[in-house]
Amino acid sequence: MDQAVMKPMPTEEGILAFHRRCEAFYPADAVDASIEQQRKWYDALCAEFDAPSPEGLTREDGLVDGRIPIRRYRPAAISTDTRIYYIHGGGFVVGSLDSHDAICAELADFARAELVSIDYRLAPEHVWPAAFEDCYAVLNFLFADGRPAVVVGDSAGGNLTAGIVLKARAERLTGVVGQALIYPGLGGDLTSGSYVEMSEAPGLTTADTSYYREILQAPEGNPFAAPLAEKDLSGLPPTYITGAFFDPLRDDARIYAARLAMAGVNVTFREEPQMIHAWLRARHMSEGAREGFRRLADGIAVLVGTG
Repeated sequence: MDQAVMKPMPTEEGILAFHRRCEAFYPADAVDASIEQQRKWYDALCAEFDAPSPEGLTREDGLVDGRIPIRRYRPAAISTDTRIYYIHGGGFVVGSLDSHDAICAELADFARAELVSIDYRLAPEHVWPAAFEDCYAVLNFLFADGRPAVVVGDSAGGNLTAGIVLKARAERLTGVVGQALIYPGLGGDLTSGSYVEMSEAPGLTTADTSYYREILQAPEGNPFAAPLAEKDLSGLPPTYITGAFFDPLRDDARIYAARLAMAGVNVTFREEPQMIHAWLRARHMSEGAREGFRRLADGIAVLVGTG
């Protein structure tokens, strides 16, 4: 007799409450809806988890190359010339400058550093490499005044972060002094490891991951699109990687961190044992997420030189 597959679930009540609250805005089968509906649900979800802006922090919106929207965050106290460059997640399909606004504001304030976020082109209207090219164009723009940057991204943004940092190394572009990857999708094998063990994890399933890959249409085996395909990770900047145990993307974070370490890169890896995908949004209602966010912010502060 076939046995029912048990859905892996954390036990921390804060993250469970977060998950229930998320599904009230963004249903588990959201990928079956139209792109327009997915974006409406996601925007409502992001608004639900908005947070007060740090005192004294200012924002300024602008365009790069006349077409790529960016937002600059300047906290009340800035203690470094190094910028944080934040690339949002959302499966390459949803997300905007507003979706991660509170997260960006809090990271900038904690690290006492200017932060710039990007609103890259989304799929399916713009398949690979549109988002990648936008993110790399903004990286080049930020280096125009000679100031270094730490590149940070979550989920799909973690993929884009790792990819543009690899391209910067390939093109000998100087200025990337660190990277932080937050539950990144790095092109791991969908038929093994956490993609099997956590295939029905709350918040993101392996089927969802497959959907996002198909809609992006990135070439298989291209390290800029799937950083785990890169054979040589030497010479990359100091890296902070955080993963979630209850996440099909978990092993992507584990494997990339281990391979960076073996390549001689200064890497800090932390896995949140009770967290699910997208736990950044739970930082004000889950003890595990609060601690994970504090550690992430500490790690970014070290990378920009204020920690």
